Amino acid sequence: MSKTLKNMAYTALLGFGSTVVATAPGYALDKVSYGTNWLAQAEHGGFYQAVADGTYAKHGLDVTIVQGGPNAANSALLISGKIDFYMGSSQGELTAVEQGIPLVDVAAIFQKDPQVLIAHPDAGVEKFEDLAKLNTLFLGKDGYLTFFEWMKANYSGFKDEQYKPYNFNPGPFIADKSSAQQGYLTSEPYEIQKQTGWEPKVFLLADNGYTPYSTAITTTQTMIDSKSDVVQRFVDASIEGWYNYLYGDNTKANELIKKDNPEMTDGQIAYSIAKMKEYGIVESGEALDKGIGCMTDAHYKKFFDEMVGIKVLKADTDYTKAFTTKYVCKGVGMALKN
Repeated sequence: MSKTLKNMAYTALLGFGSTVVATAPGYALDKVSYGTNWLAQAEHGGFYQAVADGTYAKHGLDVTIVQGGPNAANSALLISGKIDFYMGSSQGELTAVEQGIPLVDVAAIFQKDPQVLIAHPDAGVEKFEDLAKLNTLFLGKDGYLTFFEWMKANYSGFKDEQYKPYNFNPGPFIADKSSAQQGYLTSEPYEIQKQTGWEPKVFLLADNGYTPYSTAITTTQTMIDSKSDVVQRFVDASIEGWYNYLYGDNTKANELIKKDNPEMTDGQIAYSIAKMKEYGIVESGEALDKGIGCMTDAHYKKFFDEMVGIKVLKADTDYTKAFTTKYVCKGVGMALKN
């Protein structure tokens, strides 16, 4: 399960996770660290794949994946220079820019944010706008302040009285047929079906107009200015890792995921991969023609304007500082899909 990460406070760093072991003969590899946004899962699979199959090493990199989790503060570690890259999002980087923090997205692995709303199958909820008829929406605090504000602005009937805090436990939702809850496309629906035996209705916000990039490769402006070649190689290798994870033999990558997160199961991994493919989470939009990780100014600007419209961001924020397209949209790795 993934969370929206906005906590910039320092907390204890979790132990370093999977590290590439093989070293290419004849030259030293550049050491790079990448902090994820939650415990190891299939949604991080391409990065683990590039570790497991030697893709990072082929690009001259010795990569350590720093696992996220409930007590991690990987975004703060990026800001302080303790890690080199972080799994951010356009929402997070736009907020950082507004606060004067120079974080930059250099690739967007997820073209669609996997955030969903989940409803009972027999509650008369057939399309996204039907969710407004429900008595209760279980939402996390960040969701209430962001995408719920967007929902109220773009669809009629949603109101603050529907909101109840979501504590990452599906029990209250399962017990209340007139409710919906937030979740990740690749996670909560699977767990709910396991617990109940029925398949919930799932509504992807990205397919209904809410358009942030997520599972980004985020770094600092300092890293871009001083080690642009390392940034390019990390982006390219990660993209290749994602093609190999989705379309090649991902057995060793999944072994690393389960090593870092022993609670992860083969069933959950298979479900997550299937849903990422079915909904075009990684491959849709510009990524279909220009490769995984592609970002465009137009896409970023559209989301920025949406956030300004609901007063989450200020209109005078320079959204262009939150990302650069110089490292992506080059078709890297697309041949690996065939």
